Amino acid sequence: MTEAVFDLSGRRVWVAGHAGMVGAALCRRLDSEDCEVITVDRATVDLRRQADVEAWMAETRPAVVFLTAATVGGILANDTRPADFLYDNLAIEANVIHAAYTSGVEKLLLLGSSCIYPREAPQPMTEDALLSGALEPTNEWYAVAKIAGIKLCQAYRRQHGCDFIAAMPTNLYGPGDTFDLAASHVVPALMAKAHQAKTDGALEIEIWGSGTPRREFLFVDDAADALVHVMRCYSNEQHINVGTGEDLTIDALAKMICEVVGFEGDCRYDASKPDGTPRKLLDVSRLAALGWTASTPLRTGLAQTYDWYKAQCAA
Repeated sequence: MTEAVFDLSGRRVWVAGHAGMVGAALCRRLDSEDCEVITVDRATVDLRRQADVEAWMAETRPAVVFLTAATVGGILANDTRPADFLYDNLAIEANVIHAAYTSGVEKLLLLGSSCIYPREAPQPMTEDALLSGALEPTNEWYAVAKIAGIKLCQAYRRQHGCDFIAAMPTNLYGPGDTFDLAASHVVPALMAKAHQAKTDGALEIEIWGSGTPRREFLFVDDAADALVHVMRCYSNEQHINVGTGEDLTIDALAKMICEVVGFEGDCRYDASKPDGTPRKLLDVSRLAALGWTASTPLRTGLAQTYDWYKAQCAA
């Protein structure tokens, strides 16, 4: 399955979404590659505006694109802002992918999400599970947009011969994550709650759902390393999963985060709130066949994330 290596050396590499958690990690990772990393901020180019994107790419001429820019968030954000999650992500993907074709980009990697898979997909989820069943209702807007991005990459490969690929990561966490409870995913949300409870001397924290869903988590710097590896070693119409191949319950995650934070109180579950998909575990055998596996244990990654949070965000 291993493909010929695509050499990044000497190439102009655009990290679209460099200010986000994954984009920032990619920029850190690419520091060790002999390439020119280029970025552009949102105030200069709004990726939702086609003319702006096409003009900037025609002038800048990146050879390689990592498309990590997206409107993202957890269950609450997805559930309350469905139009934003669908429109923004459709627009960003369509504009960047089409402009990559018209401006002669040599290779593009689209970053997707494991939420593209059906709610009841067999576990672990293989790439072939895509479009085999109904999506999880709490994040279907984001999932539909990411599925469209995968199909755009496939379509431009078929019609125009573009070397456009897509990678689907599992749940990511790490430095640069969003800790705002109105928009955050589960790791930063639990970490912020535990930290606040510890600071306030509270006896418990409230957690959405039952605590029984199982999730897989990948440290963002591991994810960045995987994406560079995939960019170099993979070229196929089929998207590829990026993860650890291991999962745990939300309850076990919460207890681990409380230990890392040093909060000794209880976890109280609000079963009236949604659980989301019962289980999300990726089959990462394709990625393993390319010679890549994750290297950061979950507890280690959580400790590094908490250190960053205390330095950057916590009062």
